[in-house]
Parts: sequence; structure tokens; C-alpha cells
Amino acid sequence: MRTRNQALLSWLKTSTDQQVEATGTTRAYLRLIAYGHKTASAEIAARTEFATEGAVTRRDLRPFDWCRIWPELLAGSDESPRQSEAAVV
Repeated sequence: MRTRNQALLSWLKTSTDQQVEATGTTRAYLRLIAYGHKTASAEIAARTEFATEGAVTRRDLRPFDWCRIWPELLAGSDESPRQSEAAVV
């Protein structure tokens, strides 16, 4: 079952074309990500977090592998790497 990313959908409703451009992709592709049809690349996830000023995080966009891509985020997380990896299995 696909999971919607409500934070991304909400941001898309109010975002300007310049803000969307800062994500490195199109509004249409971000909608596909928001509705769970596509997975954001690591680059798009990071750029989206920056463009949304943290309203949508890299963890939100890549919930199953964020700790392997950005291990530095584990320092500020209550989640252990094992918990994130267990979600993949």
C-alpha cells in the first residue's frame, strides 16, 4: 500500500515555482513522490528539505534508508540504525 506524504502535499499547494525549482525536479514529479508512486532520490530529498525549510525532511522522503545515506542524522535521532533497517525487511 502506498503512503501519502501529507507534509509534501500541503507544501506543494502553497509553494511558488521558484521554491519547486529549488528541489531540482518538477511539481509533477514531487506529486508522484507525495502520493507514493515514486521514491525521492537522495539529492531530491536533501534539496526538498532545504526548499521546504524543514517542513518535509529527508527522513520523511526516504524512511527506509535515510540512516544509511545520511548517517550523520543518527546523532540527532531517537531511532537506532537497526530500527530503520528493520522497517526495510
